Amino acid sequence: MGTGKQQRRGNTRQRIQDVALELFAEQGYEKTSLREIAERLEVTKAALYYHFKTKEDILTSIFEDITRPIDELIVWGKEQPRTLGTKREILTRYSEILVGAAPLFRFMQENQATMRDLKTGESFKDRMFALLDILKDDDPATPMTAQVRCFSALFTMHGGMFVLRDAEGDPEEKRKAILEVAIDLVTQAHHGT
Repeated sequence: MGTGKQQRRGNTRQRIQDVALELFAEQGYEKTSLREIAERLEVTKAALYYHFKTKEDILTSIFEDITRPIDELIVWGKEQPRTLGTKREILTRYSEILVGAAPLFRFMQENQATMRDLKTGESFKDRMFALLDILKDDDPATPMTAQVRCFSALFTMHGGMFVLRDAEGDPEEKRKAILEVAIDLVTQAHHGT
């Protein structure tokens, strides 16, 4: 019986996150109120407060849920040898993570100024640097072009997701094309070309 109540509570939490993220992306974080989130959900503000006290609490919970797989990937990547196979696997897994995180990335794109002011923005930047550190070689003598290629691989994955979002075509085909370009960049960086 307790499990059912937990499940319902989890669904409500997820609905709040989804609606809030949708409104944040549509109207902007600053222009969205808790009242508007409650209205879109067709619940009272008190019911919303039961789960989240502030908009930042909602946003923080969204980031925690969506970035958990990124954190797991970083932990896994740090334990692996810095081989090209490992780097390709990291990009492949990250590409799959991005599919589920697309609404969050849309929000981040539409609310860049807000992201700079919130601690969630800083923590996300830290995650990107951690991924970048895994993709590039440990050798301090690694050429700058190789480091730029590794950075560009991550940028390609993020940028490609936005640029191709509204383009015609199969979403999975677009994801694979973006991934192929990112892997090409890391392969060139790994081989020092």
